[in-house]
Amino acid sequence: MDHLDMTGFLGVLVLILGAAKLLGALARQIGQPAVLGELVAGVLLGASVLGVVDSTNHVLHLLAELGVVLLLFEIGLETDLRKLLEVGGTAAAVALVGVALPFALGYGVCRLLGLETLSTVVASATLTATSVGITARVLSDLGRLQEPESQIILGAAVLDDIVGLIILAVVAGLTTGQAITLGGVATITALAFGFLVATLLLGSLVVPTLARLSRRVGLPGTPTILAVLLAFGLAWLAAKAGSAMIIGAFAAGLLLRTTPQRRDIEHGVAQLGHFFVPLFFVMVGAAVDLRVFDPFTPAKQPTVLIGGLLIVAAGLGKFLAGYAPFWFRGKKSVIGVGMIPRGEVGLIFAQMGLTTGVFDAGLFSAVTLMVMVTTFVAPPLLQRLFPSPSGHKPQAAEGLEELVTEP
Repeated sequence: MDHLDMTGFLGVLVLILGAAKLLGALARQIGQPAVLGELVAGVLLGASVLGVVDSTNHVLHLLAELGVVLLLFEIGLETDLRKLLEVGGTAAAVALVGVALPFALGYGVCRLLGLETLSTVVASATLTATSVGITARVLSDLGRLQEPESQIILGAAVLDDIVGLIILAVVAGLTTGQAITLGGVATITALAFGFLVATLLLGSLVVPTLARLSRRVGLPGTPTILAVLLAFGLAWLAAKAGSAMIIGAFAAGLLLRTTPQRRDIEHGVAQLGHFFVPLFFVMVGAAVDLRVFDPFTPAKQPTVLIGGLLIVAAGLGKFLAGYAPFWFRGKKSVIGVGMIPRGEVGLIFAQMGLTTGVFDAGLFSAVTLMVMVTTFVAPPLLQRLFPSPSGHKPQAAEGLEELVTEP
């Protein structure tokens, strides 16, 4: 499928978007977030069932990455930077405990099962990941992004991404036999945090000029295009600076939130998101291969056992991290559940372990099982613990109303 012609590519897009919208709508009908339906659509279309979507296809992967960049840009537009800074200490506590505790629990589980040291370290590192995209999408759909719990989750998830980059770099060095130095780790840390701070400081000077420029041009869609250019540009710069693309996109949204054209930008980016964002979640689902799990096959029973124990360690570690800020009076359970999904971030760690030979097929499958379960369990739990406020219309319904009422 890497060499799809245009006809075949269009057919696959029809299947992906059609299944995502259909199952997303069905998920809403049973009281679950649409993202859960999109993840299920990916599993059904992927290698596990129908086999029509190849999760390793480069073109689909690039479109999916555009989706997550746009999603974090949208989340940034809806996030009040002052509120985010107000919960900075609380978010930092959640992030740090949310990295240390799952790693410690995972390390204990792996050593108890007799795994080698390097395999134990890489598997434990996988448990530290958090997929901000999945939780952010659920909170947005629920109309809860402005709640203190959501701001803490977003802040902690952004910090988790930065810490995750550091851990990923360290683990990558370990798997290739490189020496890990304190100076190297400090450089990665400084680059990641420095980029975010510099972007917010410099961007506050540049963005007003862009806003005035968009008003002068006067062409339809200009604010949206300039905003998307800023989001993509900062995502690119973030990657070049050794940080994560989604941090750059999120920072772009924070910067543009205060501009006069914010509403126009939000509307335009939301329309783009209706196409690209579901592709991301479908591709995450398509990366899950259910065929590697069969508890009734003796050869695969150890995989299921290891995977089950890793699920407990992963879920418990992140959930308890929500209770780390003992001074916070809100719903700590919501914070803990919001940090649980590993999603595409966990799969990156697992794939690295496999390609470097640190993981055998069984351990890779066990880690994949952990990623899959934590990804799927969080959306319905968030829906139950943090239901939509009365009067809030789901994102899909809002989009439909816009189409009906537009002239």
